[in-house]
Amino acid sequence: MSHTDTVSRILDAAEILFAERGFTETSLRTITSTAGVNLAAVNYHFGSKKALIQAVFERFLTPFTCALESELDGCAASGRHLRVEDLLGSLYRVGLGSLGEHGRDPQRFMRLLGLAYTQFQGHLRRFIVSRYGDSYRRFAGLLAEALPGIDPVTFYWRLYFMLGATIFTLSSFDAIEAILREDFGAQSSLPETLERLVPAAAAMLQVVET
Repeated sequence: MSHTDTVSRILDAAEILFAERGFTETSLRTITSTAGVNLAAVNYHFGSKKALIQAVFERFLTPFTCALESELDGCAASGRHLRVEDLLGSLYRVGLGSLGEHGRDPQRFMRLLGLAYTQFQGHLRRFIVSRYGDSYRRFAGLLAEALPGIDPVTFYWRLYFMLGATIFTLSSFDAIEAILREDFGAQSSLPETLERLVPAAAAMLQVVET
């Protein structure tokens, strides 16, 4: 088995198991057993479980941020004013769409992202900030420009309210869509759902407090 094949098998197994069971509940031995490699392979290629978790996220976040940056570059070159809806549309359509193009499951990414908060992986936050912080700050900065007059703390909370709605909707999409079919006799694809999510998420960011 080649170096590349071994790394891919470990990452594939870790991605699935982390999303299904959680980070703390998944042992390296379970990952190596599922991947069909020995425990020494994980230590050799990644060095630690934390590094493996970071590598799993890197496979999602690199194509995601590259696609989003490219979209934002195009918007900047056009010189048009970006509304909140434009920015969220880019985030959902381009960012998440890029994952499918690279063979990554957007729903699994959302489950992993949700677990990163509920199981508080501090090392992961530091890794994401150090590797992808510039992209995050650029996007958040554009959102803040589109929402003048909102104080930083309120903006922070609204951003996480929006993120929470996004994570729940996408990570639970199959179950939610099944309920839609059962209760309403209707169907909705993931792209259709993302289109519906844009105005709802934008409203969460733009709500006027009284």
